[in-house]
Amino acid sequence: MVVATGFFDGVHVGHRLVIQQLTEAAAVRGDESMVVTFWPHPRNVLQKEARSLRLLTTLAEKKEILLGLGVDKVEILQFTKDFSTLTTEDYLRMLMERYGTKAILLGYDNRMGCDAKGVDEVARTAERLGLEVIRTDMVPSEKGYAVSSTKIRERLEEGDVEAAARMLGYRYSLHGVVVAGNRLGRTIGFPTANMQLYEPLKLIPGNGVYFVRVQALDRELYGMCNIGCRPTVGAGNARTIETNIFDFDEDIYGLDLKVTFIAKIREEVRFDSLEELKKQLENDRNSCLSML
Repeated sequence: MVVATGFFDGVHVGHRLVIQQLTEAAAVRGDESMVVTFWPHPRNVLQKEARSLRLLTTLAEKKEILLGLGVDKVEILQFTKDFSTLTTEDYLRMLMERYGTKAILLGYDNRMGCDAKGVDEVARTAERLGLEVIRTDMVPSEKGYAVSSTKIRERLEEGDVEAAARMLGYRYSLHGVVVAGNRLGRTIGFPTANMQLYEPLKLIPGNGVYFVRVQALDRELYGMCNIGCRPTVGAGNARTIETNIFDFDEDIYGLDLKVTFIAKIREEVRFDSLEELKKQLENDRNSCLSML
């Protein structure tokens, strides 16, 4: 077994180069490729006092993407406080004994174990244990900085879904169930589907209006999605995810909805009247349709 290990949040373009080399190395050796990853995120286990880290991919999404890239097996390890006490050597031995690991692929910044050894020390430890070490330092960049899950989270929080897509290698999406809203949008000609995420820790892009692709009722449609606190008609600071689906008027309460972000149209704005809001929504819709 040829193994790569890490959290791989987002499975972005940097991760994809690692996975490509993993599958190629396994093929050359006539062996299987495996990604060993964790759930939940180590930070969300070990840093309870901090705000929970928002994730780019759910566990199911991550596994689906990895398998789609040609990995033979994906193994999920439960990350606990006890698990976090494993040293680098303990962890590598576990990979060898549990999965028959013969070779390990190390990215440029791979760290593992409670002793937090850097990649060079990890490589030396692995070789001492008899593992073949495959090194990769191929790191794509975006405007001069290395692509990372952290940088992608920052771009999404800023609403720059296009930059995030370049670093991910695919467009970012949210997946959830349609829940009842106040139906105010319907009264001004813009009914919306209000989404409740299946994964509460999934990162939600910054507030604003976005042009989106929508999957509902096994159909692929387009629409515009507002993320924010609905300052014109809302009360309080609760964020909502509301999508007006173009040329669609079916009851989908309680059903599955996936929204994929194409571009940000504008910031969220408070309007003085519903009539002003309606005019702006008409302009937003025209802006979205012009992109088609």
